[in-house]
Amino acid sequence: MFTGLIAAVGRIESLVFQGEDARLTIVAGCLDLGDVALGDSIAVNGVCLTVVVCNRTSFGVDISIESLNLTTLKELKSGSLVNLEKALQLRSRLGGHLVSGHVDGVGEVVAIEPSGRSYCYRIKAPTELLRYIAVKGSICVDGASLTVNHIENDTFTLNIIPHTQDKTIIPNYKVGSIVNLEVDLLARYLERLLNYPGDNNKNNELQQHKHNQQTIDENFLKQHGFV
Repeated sequence: MFTGLIAAVGRIESLVFQGEDARLTIVAGCLDLGDVALGDSIAVNGVCLTVVVCNRTSFGVDISIESLNLTTLKELKSGSLVNLEKALQLRSRLGGHLVSGHVDGVGEVVAIEPSGRSYCYRIKAPTELLRYIAVKGSICVDGASLTVNHIENDTFTLNIIPHTQDKTIIPNYKVGSIVNLEVDLLARYLERLLNYPGDNNKNNELQQHKHNQQTIDENFLKQHGFV
């Protein structure tokens, strides 16, 4: 698990394809690798990857065909900058939100506008992810935990403050840049809970209520033991 608070910006040293898989080597920048062991997880642009080679300044990870197909990692080149975060420790502060490092889809930057000292980025999301994105909710973009400001049709808007600009790769985005997206875990599990096709009594009551009233509120969920 991760927090979505980017710890460092790394630089791609090499991306070597090995059949359908690939080996990615990353210069870690200011990320402390002193406590990183083989088998540990590091999020690279929001993708949870396993360390297979490590020294004091760089580390290597293997990327499966699944990760190559579902993320932006295959677009990386020598010299590309990436967001890095080591896995969350139980004693760490959770300053962002719970991030699994399992990318749900790829979005596209469609507009960038200044807003005071900040910048507003508008990102187009895949249709199947739109139902999980809520105003003032959290979303992970290339590993960074960010807050959704507005939603319009198939796009959402983020306000990127100067600190986030300084500590992430977001200032490198241009219109047309593609980014890894991970939606809030709670939204996915809540949907699964509400739509589980089981035949227990709670689910039957829930489905009957949905059929009769078309809405589900917090009181109904509490009454029937869902929360």
